[in-house]
Amino acid sequence: MSITKRISAISPSLTLAITAKAKAMKAEGKSVIGFGAGEPDFNTPQHIIDAAKDALDKGFTKYTPSSGLPSLRKKIAEQFLKEQGLVYDPSQIIVSSGAKHSIFNAMFALVEEGDEVLIPSPYWLTYPEVVKVCGGKSVFIEGHKENHFKISPEDIRRAITPKTKVLIFNSPSNPTGAVYTEEEIRAIGKVVEEAGIWVISDEIYSKLIYDGVKHFSIAGCSEALKERTVVINGVSKTYAMTGWRIGWLAAPKEVAKAIDSFQSHATSNPTSISQYATLAALSGSEEELDKMREVFNDRRKFMIERIRAIDGLSCIEPDGAFYIMLVVNKLYGKRFNGRKIGGSMDVADMLLEKGVAVVPGIAFGDDECVRLSYAISKEDIATGLDRIEEFVKEVF
Repeated sequence: MSITKRISAISPSLTLAITAKAKAMKAEGKSVIGFGAGEPDFNTPQHIIDAAKDALDKGFTKYTPSSGLPSLRKKIAEQFLKEQGLVYDPSQIIVSSGAKHSIFNAMFALVEEGDEVLIPSPYWLTYPEVVKVCGGKSVFIEGHKENHFKISPEDIRRAITPKTKVLIFNSPSNPTGAVYTEEEIRAIGKVVEEAGIWVISDEIYSKLIYDGVKHFSIAGCSEALKERTVVINGVSKTYAMTGWRIGWLAAPKEVAKAIDSFQSHATSNPTSISQYATLAALSGSEEELDKMREVFNDRRKFMIERIRAIDGLSCIEPDGAFYIMLVVNKLYGKRFNGRKIGGSMDVADMLLEKGVAVVPGIAFGDDECVRLSYAISKEDIATGLDRIEEFVKEVF
């Protein structure tokens, strides 16, 4: 059997590998606190579930246009205008099977063989894999820990070459939780606009921001930059709808038209029932979202305070999403149960022995950290951090 180079080049997911080990341990009856969660631990709000049931009862189970229900595309365009002041015609909105699918569509439409794609690091682990599939080359720009892992306009300017085609921009960030200010984004936007490159702006966590911090889309910097930006969003994180698989992109008309054509052959339309549920999510009350955000913020503050009380560890305070990057490099070179700690993979493997599952930072391009999610109960967070502290004490 001959597997194509583009598929063979894809790296297996380290997050799935750690998750699989944790599940195997749980199946053996062992206690494991899983900090790897990439989804809210809340159920989808009831009015959204009811809308899906209603759609089923009414027989809305047929094909929809490949780009999504017209009413849903219109609602998404209205939301862009209301929340960010961005004007899009519904024809510029393409609804897909999750934000990940939308990112792939955008990359496939913009990246040619040999094009360079700028990716701030730490990064969501899927970005470079999608670049590989499209024949592009990932160029990583290291974020600054002293500035919440964020990159600067100068960093981007230095990384741009004649082959640069796209900047992937993610704010709020997975895995760091970093949120760029409007001033920072406008400065970055100016460099990007001058260089004439494209932006794929992943804004899937745009409504999970805390303590008065505001979201600003890079597409809002100027009309010229908006015409070279594809904005990605969806309902997975905001409305606890990860399994419903609905995301979307907003793009310049020619790009949206090309992606619509591609999607019509690749997947056809996203699930009809999920689209009706999404319409209800965007049209209804955000009371449940507000409650979820308050719980996340409480957990975030608790986790930060608890980590800072553990000698040998530190963290960079996140302003959004539901992740914290735990800095563990002070453990490197030391030993646990006779084994030397050489990097984040070792830390992740050893913590599993203490009944804690974390994601090694090397998966995100930063081997000095591991990622913790606070999309788990406060009680589990407390137990998990107690176990991490025990591990650190045994190492020291």
